[in-house]
Amino acid sequence: MNGLFTLLRFFARQGRLVLVAGLAIGIAFPRLALAVRDHLPALVALTLALAALRIGPRAARGSLSDLRMSLRLVAVYQVLLPLGLAGAFHAFGWYGAIATALMLTVSAPAISGSPHMAVMTGNDPAPALRLLIAGVALVPVTVLPVFLLWPDFGSAASVVAASIRLLLLIGGAAAVAFFVRQTFLPEPSREAIEVIDGVSALAMAALVVGLMSAVGPAIVETPMAVARMLVLVFTINFGLQIAAYAALGGTEHARSRVSWAVIAGNRNIALFLAALPPSLVEPLYLFIGCYQVPMFLTPLLLAPLYRPRAPA
Repeated sequence: MNGLFTLLRFFARQGRLVLVAGLAIGIAFPRLALAVRDHLPALVALTLALAALRIGPRAARGSLSDLRMSLRLVAVYQVLLPLGLAGAFHAFGWYGAIATALMLTVSAPAISGSPHMAVMTGNDPAPALRLLIAGVALVPVTVLPVFLLWPDFGSAASVVAASIRLLLLIGGAAAVAFFVRQTFLPEPSREAIEVIDGVSALAMAALVVGLMSAVGPAIVETPMAVARMLVLVFTINFGLQIAAYAALGGTEHARSRVSWAVIAGNRNIALFLAALPPSLVEPLYLFIGCYQVPMFLTPLLLAPLYRPRAPA
């Protein structure tokens, strides 16, 4: 058992490279990726539970000011940004699958692994967990004005139902994890936290394997299309993260800005797939698969920006 814990602590220290390995495996072995994709809901629940277990209920609750800031960020990320983008697309007459994919991206809440990404950059994961929960909880409300302006999305009722299911998943996973933390790990040691981080890194790597099922075959069949898509998704994802990090640069947000910036670009796009008309779903799989690349390379490529700095 000690040997297993030592191995998990090693994975925790190499968490960013573990995510890169997950991307590589998902691309190189598409059949494995398809097999893992069937278990994505369980992996999402596991990553959420591990984040809640690591953080604990006290840090997750935060203060009233934390709640207000989370609600403001949800309004900006999931309402104002997509409405502004929809207005720009309507003004320029740009529609179709890519425009819809971009609308999905900025309308979605955070990915379940965002707290772990904050950990991998050496930052506090609690603000990410709070914003994740608030964003998912409010999706049934935030999607309604966006769907009115972008009817290609299909049925708003389907998205509301999907978001409620996701909220129940998050709530259930967090409740179980908080119970375990309070009962068995009220004051976890640094070694115990590292073990949790190691399991989290492996769970996230498995998650990304399942999300890459469309990318491996596309690299062989249409490599230039994949290259163009990668340029697009890196620009969107990292552009949103860097813009949010710069905008949240006040000293009062020093402990939280990395978590909030990570969420600005890393969104749970797949949440909306069940609501889309079948004619739009197929072209989106390549976008969604490619979007996982900047997502899971965030802790590695943006580490110089997100590295904690000593106060001046």
